[in-house]
Amino acid sequence: MAIVAGIDVGTQSTKVLCYDTEARKILATSQSPHELISREDGSREQEASWWIGAMISCFASIDPIIRRSIEAVGVSGQQHGFVPVDASGEVLHAVKLWNDVSTAAECAQISSCAGGDAQLLAGEGNLILPGYTASKILWFKKYHPDKYGKMAHILLPHDYINFWLTGNAVMEYGDASGTALLDIKSRTWSRRLLRCIDAKRDLSEVLPRLIEAHQVAGNLTAKAATLLGLVEGIPVSSGGGDNMMGAIGTGTVTDGTLTMSLGTSGTIYGASDTPVIDPQGLLAAFCSSTGAWLPLLCTMNCTVASEVTRKLFDQGVTQFDAIANEAPIGCEGVVMLPYFTGERTPNYPRGKACLMGFDLHNMKVRNINRAALESAIFGLRLGLDAFKDLGYRAKEIRLIGGGAKSSVWRQMVADICNLPVVVPAVPEAAAFGAALQAFWALEHAGGKDTGISGIVADHVVLEQEASCVPIPANVTRYAKAYENYMLYVSAVKPIFG
Repeated sequence: MAIVAGIDVGTQSTKVLCYDTEARKILATSQSPHELISREDGSREQEASWWIGAMISCFASIDPIIRRSIEAVGVSGQQHGFVPVDASGEVLHAVKLWNDVSTAAECAQISSCAGGDAQLLAGEGNLILPGYTASKILWFKKYHPDKYGKMAHILLPHDYINFWLTGNAVMEYGDASGTALLDIKSRTWSRRLLRCIDAKRDLSEVLPRLIEAHQVAGNLTAKAATLLGLVEGIPVSSGGGDNMMGAIGTGTVTDGTLTMSLGTSGTIYGASDTPVIDPQGLLAAFCSSTGAWLPLLCTMNCTVASEVTRKLFDQGVTQFDAIANEAPIGCEGVVMLPYFTGERTPNYPRGKACLMGFDLHNMKVRNINRAALESAIFGLRLGLDAFKDLGYRAKEIRLIGGGAKSSVWRQMVADICNLPVVVPAVPEAAAFGAALQAFWALEHAGGKDTGISGIVADHVVLEQEASCVPIPANVTRYAKAYENYMLYVSAVKPIFG
């Protein structure tokens, strides 16, 4: 048994969690916020140096005795971000993030070169969407050719943190699948897609070496150890994207479990022992960070909708929920399409948020509040329907993210999805998952053939007091409201699609 640390480099902040695997106890947590660069063209960027500064700040706030006791580190990172690095290890450009939708034209160019959506799904398994890394690389080549020529490494956010910690440029299969450049069935880089980005340069030479989920990315360098107050040489696990680490942190590592994350983005994902490719293209065909697969639906606007609505009416969180709870299911016909930052599912990169369905009687604050909440879950219901269409039999939903703290939202998820909802006892699922993966890697490095499912069974605890079950009458009402919502989603396709 050991003390391990999980680092989660998210969109809004970096978090660090220290966990004692013997006492099964969290010893310390810390958090440091990030800024965000937003532009009218849909650009969403951050400086990689901000993540390093935030990570150093997080560790500095943790007791030095705990820091010196840490035996392994795991890293979770926001998915899909593009970190171009030169041969000396310097980052060449601000990082284009997962919610950057400015590369829609590059997506279309790569998709056309690859033969269209049907060919992509039949081949590599994923569409080329603006959120993914592939189009960001082409954008960089087009608009910053000098910097592109100096690019020695293509890294994702968690890979860059691993690179800073260890000096090694490696990537595991979960985050690799989120680039849209990996053939998820053969688990190899797609050379034809790489040629679509650059027919002259062999981009496989600047992509990281792929490693298995239980392997270490490397060992902590003396410089990183000094800056973080950790012991030099401790192992750093392969890490993974925040959703992949969230799956470990919630126990979603075996068939039949689903996790729904209500954060800045909304995600719903499930563990699978075999590749899952959705012919509709709604579910992303990702690999997991456990050696298996993690089919996933992501929406770009989840708590975004409730936060901007809450601020519009100058309401606190508790007040917002209470007012929303006064409105009936379906909001008397009021519908919000929460495409504040464009949208990935459905693929509306030019999307704008809309409030629809008003008449002389239903234009009320309570209806608008509730519509903001309902819209986020209706968007994720698309993913649940896709899972069901593919024969995935879900038993329950494990709910995480800021939205999981709301009792109104928890019951709404249970009723809209018609599934029991449970909440993991550790709310920071991505950081916790990174810590558990670090423990898994440490066990393997010590010659033990420990399985991740056993680790999860031993350490992931569910908070039963926060659980919800569907209320049959509500399920029926929500089914009608969801049908009405989908009519509006279809109606705006000619404008936003």
